Amino acid sequence: METPLMYITANGNRFEVKLENNSSAVALAKALKSGPITIEASDYGNFEKVGDLGMTLPTNDRQITTAPGDVILYQGDKIAVYYDTNSWGFTKLGHIDDSENIKEKLGSGSVELTLSLI
Repeated sequence: METPLMYITANGNRFEVKLENNSSAVALAKALKSGPITIEASDYGNFEKVGDLGMTLPTNDRQITTAPGDVILYQGDKIAVYYDTNSWGFTKLGHIDDSENIKEKLGSGSVELTLSLI
């Protein structure tokens, strides 16, 4: 089976996300079939942009260390895009392969993240 893909658009940049093979990513992709989801995200801990998803997805939490470009489901109802590392119990939704300079591309302060299917 081919790895599902989605886009995250922020500050005029479009990031291609390879989704994980778990029930959380499948549920997100299913929700995106109805259309894009826009999230108001802000900096947290100087390692991520995080915002409310507006719905709850199933979780598959496990202890991981994030890498820049990881897209994480937090507490079942928040999406985080990591631009640095952090260790915690999270559900990984996917990863942005081309994450060079991602912190700068996401910008400082609050940003609108638009999630959509490819």
